[in-house]
Amino acid sequence: MRVTVAICTYNRANDAVEAVRSLVRQDYSRDEFEIVVIDNNSKDNTREIILRAADEHEGYTIRYVLEEKQGLSVARNRAIREASGKYILFLDDDAIACRDWIKQIVSVFEMDKRIGCVGGKIDPIWEVPEPMWIPRENRSLFTILDFSDEVTEMKSPYIPFGANVAFRVSVFEEMAPFREDLGRVGNNLLSSEESELIGRIRTKYKIYYTPYGAVEHKVAKERTTKNWFLRRIYWQGVSDAIRDQDRGLVRTAKHGIKLAQGITTALIYIFNTDRFTRQLAKVCYRNGMIVGSLRQNSKG
Repeated sequence: MRVTVAICTYNRANDAVEAVRSLVRQDYSRDEFEIVVIDNNSKDNTREIILRAADEHEGYTIRYVLEEKQGLSVARNRAIREASGKYILFLDDDAIACRDWIKQIVSVFEMDKRIGCVGGKIDPIWEVPEPMWIPRENRSLFTILDFSDEVTEMKSPYIPFGANVAFRVSVFEEMAPFREDLGRVGNNLLSSEESELIGRIRTKYKIYYTPYGAVEHKVAKERTTKNWFLRRIYWQGVSDAIRDQDRGLVRTAKHGIKLAQGITTALIYIFNTDRFTRQLAKVCYRNGMIVGSLRQNSKG
């Protein structure tokens, strides 16, 4: 088996099966890849729908795996352990792969054995029109990625996103996979598990991007509210503090000072909607950094 495509899913049965169907339409030999769906203890009919899809496409290798321990990183690590392929390609359960997605991702890996991770373009499918108030510098929080018009190495600090990221499986023979204290658990918005892992991989391997191995990623209506946006920013702050093991009273105090400065600046721009939104995002991020730092402090 050359390729394992992993879909980690939680309570998104209909989206997950649509992702699977985009894979059985691939311009790639069905004998060369398997599809592994990791059900992260969903409460809906995910199992029933995926098994039905497997029966409908019996010429393809489609495996359903239940992972009872909650957590996206836990599910991804289970996928890595289950993988039979030389490469493991992660596709979000609410994403749709282009017809030659697998072929394009694999072709990048085969350019150079030192390439350990490959990411691809991610185009949004907005359930409702994209809100005009989203700051351009924050569009990536909606899992949108258009890094380059050609295949290119991604130098630090740039990284692929988890909706469309792939790894050489042998990488995990010499380094740990996703940190399970990072990444979403249930409905929280903890993240940074991808950046932490890719940062480690980058010390020994190259990270590449291809615009040709593209996927479309759904942006649900509930994610286009300012409330969701600010929650996402807050959890990014928590995630970054935990990822960097940001601890110590001095560090926490510095975050507190920057939080106070941010609040003051936000009040200055309260009648300028665009600037106020940008500043409020910075306030939420800094608040998250404080919470994450306090979590680290509590660990000793």
